[in-house]
Amino acid sequence: MIGTIVNTCTIVVGTLVGVALNKGIKTRYKTILNNALGLACFGIGLNAVVTNLPKSQYPVLFVAAMAIGSVVGVALDINGRIKRYINDKSNTMKKGQSHNLADGVTTASLVYCIGPLSMLGPVISALQGDNTFLFTNATLDLVTATIFGSTYGIGMLLAAPVLFLWQGMFYCIALMSSAAVSEALMAELLIVGGLLITASGLSLLRIRDCQVLNMLPALLVPPLWFLLMWLIG
Repeated sequence: MIGTIVNTCTIVVGTLVGVALNKGIKTRYKTILNNALGLACFGIGLNAVVTNLPKSQYPVLFVAAMAIGSVVGVALDINGRIKRYINDKSNTMKKGQSHNLADGVTTASLVYCIGPLSMLGPVISALQGDNTFLFTNATLDLVTATIFGSTYGIGMLLAAPVLFLWQGMFYCIALMSSAAVSEALMAELLIVGGLLITASGLSLLRIRDCQVLNMLPALLVPPLWFLLMWLIG
């Protein structure tokens, strides 16, 4: 669980750095950091896809997963709901109408927890001992936490245990169900997850907003498919 512990610690460190900076990070630094992290996400995601695609037992399953997951995500408007909530809170803060710590913690928790790296990372860590996704997520959260810390103050440390419990839940579920998770299923999950992480990189680089949050349901398709195959067989 070292990856989750590191990720949690980066939120603590980032928040403290943000509180120390107080006035926030200048735009030019945010831009170059986003570019660097976007390239890292793009490379890691693409590597996961290329590495696991030859292991796939169902070469078109990831295509179906991305299509079905995206349609479900759009129907639920996951991307729109979360982004509207975050934007509303950000606009309220800028107008000086509210500086509510509870809103800040809730917003930060959503940003830290809802994403392919934060959701798939603990699963890969539990089943394969690979913390690459979580370490990448930790780096992203370090920058984000610094921004939140400079905006909302020291109280943003409350978002750290939220992330720990969230990722810990995925980690424990993966450990308990490890016998049911085959290498074939892991390969499919890594292909789909890799595509989502690659898409996140494109968004950070401002090449294209792929609305990755709407694609998150795609991660549920491979497990459901393997469950269906097991029931039929």
